[in-house]
Amino acid sequence: MIPLPLSTIAEITGGTRHGPPDVMVTGPVVIDSRAVEPGALFAALKGERADGHDFASGALAAGAAAVLAQRPVDGPCVVAADVQDALGRLARGVLERLPGATVIAVTGSAGKTSTKDLIGQVAGRAGPTVFPPGSFNNELGLPLTVLRADESTRHLVLEMGARGIGHISYLTGIARPDVGVVLNVGTAHVGEFGSRENIALAKGEIVEAVPPGGTAVLNADDPLVAAMASRTRGEVVTFGRSPGAAVRAEDETLDEQGRARFTLVTPEGSAPVALRLVGSHAVPNALAAAAAVRAAGMAPADIAAGLSEAGPVSRWRMEVTERDDGVTVVNDAYNANPDSTRVALDVLAHMARGRRAFAVLGEMAELGASSAAEHAKIGEHAARCGVAGLVVVGANAAAIADGARQVGSWTGECVQVDDVGAAVAALTGRLEPRDVVLVKGSRVAGLERVAAAVLAEDGR
Repeated sequence: MIPLPLSTIAEITGGTRHGPPDVMVTGPVVIDSRAVEPGALFAALKGERADGHDFASGALAAGAAAVLAQRPVDGPCVVAADVQDALGRLARGVLERLPGATVIAVTGSAGKTSTKDLIGQVAGRAGPTVFPPGSFNNELGLPLTVLRADESTRHLVLEMGARGIGHISYLTGIARPDVGVVLNVGTAHVGEFGSRENIALAKGEIVEAVPPGGTAVLNADDPLVAAMASRTRGEVVTFGRSPGAAVRAEDETLDEQGRARFTLVTPEGSAPVALRLVGSHAVPNALAAAAAVRAAGMAPADIAAGLSEAGPVSRWRMEVTERDDGVTVVNDAYNANPDSTRVALDVLAHMARGRRAFAVLGEMAELGASSAAEHAKIGEHAARCGVAGLVVVGANAAAIADGARQVGSWTGECVQVDDVGAAVAALTGRLEPRDVVLVKGSRVAGLERVAAAVLAEDGR
């Protein structure tokens, strides 16, 4: 964050200053008092289980310069009616003081975090770049990311999520994108939105915020995304596998470990790419990243080199680890929806050619009335992918087993269990050297613990 006096923070946030006006905030903005550094601003958020105001004194004692709070504390502070809203105002005010930073924002039903990570790594080759860890994509995480930027920042890469209409508009009000990327419109959160068309309405808010002179990066392979071209004032650049996409992949192949190789084609020229990420679904994410950094001024050769060097950054997203006995664990347990789960199963089938494949699948949350049908379709897909063993975790995922058993030609084994511990027990004794195990489910399932336990059996 750029250094700011307490008086300016009060002015930006519309809050009331308590303490000397010349107190300088020079460190990061944090919401966890344990993360305080000298000169930090501690934001005292009040949650369901804890009130940040109770930790204000400790934060100041640890070196925080001031506190952003809803009520006065014993030390320098700015008091605002709503701390979260004040954080958004502060982020917008800081970004307005950084005219040299290009804001690249990404949204979509699937692949946001992986694409954000790719953009951040590739853009970093061209200058100082800030991008968030994990999925800091909401009303709290996004301003905290913006507030990590300073005068040296050349690229600010942001992920924008939505749980309803207007959410992305709120986020773009904090950080207006110079480059706005829409990856896809899928079925994730369809239970909250009601339809894919409503999801498209929400996701398209990101390109509505792109100003004249900016760039809207749209997926040519997704009709609902491609149709967003009419909703932006910026230049439209398309990406995808379609021959008509401005940024596209040609000569695409997968190696034995499921990593894609392709030729990156852009209007300025072509260059070979060899991804380190696993799965064919990484290709459209890489193309979106390429189109975004191209809009920020990077050349094809530099983009291709950056994509080829970029690795996984955020945890539990197609995280591949091999045990000493050759058992390969694919930990994709961060989240799940029907689209991403089908892709993960396809990757599993590709990686396991000549080896046995096991899939540990949990609930795909927020699917609404279509939940049972979508889970059954995933079970059918798993069976058609030829998995040797299917472990279904939790009552809300039970329809996966029903779907798998409907495939008469499938000769694999299906086990239904109640929880993570039972899933680990089901795998124990079934796995043999060189088997491949996919672990996939929504965050509520906590299946990353299954992957950890399977790896721990090998002494890891």
